[in-house]
Amino acid sequence: MKIEISADKRIAQGKGASRRLRRSGKVPAIIYGGEQEPQSIEMDHKTLFYNLKHEAFHASILSLDLAGKKEQVLLRDIQMHPYKQQVLHADFQRVDKNKKIHMKVPLHFINAEISPGVKTSGGIVSHILTEVDISCLPDDLPEYISVDLAELTAGHTLHLSDLALPKGVETVALAKGENLPVAAITIPRSALSDEAGAEGAGAEKK
Repeated sequence: MKIEISADKRIAQGKGASRRLRRSGKVPAIIYGGEQEPQSIEMDHKTLFYNLKHEAFHASILSLDLAGKKEQVLLRDIQMHPYKQQVLHADFQRVDKNKKIHMKVPLHFINAEISPGVKTSGGIVSHILTEVDISCLPDDLPEYISVDLAELTAGHTLHLSDLALPKGVETVALAKGENLPVAAITIPRSALSDEAGAEGAGAEKK
């Protein structure tokens, strides 16, 4: 999914200038990284705020048009107003297609409804992780990673080593030897109590 955004160069600096920008419906931001100097920019608040609602915007290579010149960037940080729906500042990092990047990408859990732990045992899926830190070249960056729960049984846990990663992608934690848990299926106490009660009633009848 290709996402394009646009920005203008920001000339005025300082807190006063940033406040004036925000009052005019703009967001002060910066682009940094690569072999170029950091560049102060300004963006349309309404457009940026809308984009932030989309999951892919946070985990994709973005094409940023700055005064007619396009750069490949990643969204690295967003500062929000403590109680208003207002973006105060945004940080973007330039991308070198030949250098690996570290990025947090969301996990999408699939097939929970047909897993033995849910369908047969009445268990509940616990999402221990909702995103994972990965390392890859920019062209290999996935928007998300699927976690297939189709074979997961009650009382068992899926770990990072169980994930089917796209080609060229590795999880940072696993590369360090940390095989973190990702998801598990647990049986609710109420279900266990009902089962125990049913077994007790059956024993009494005998």
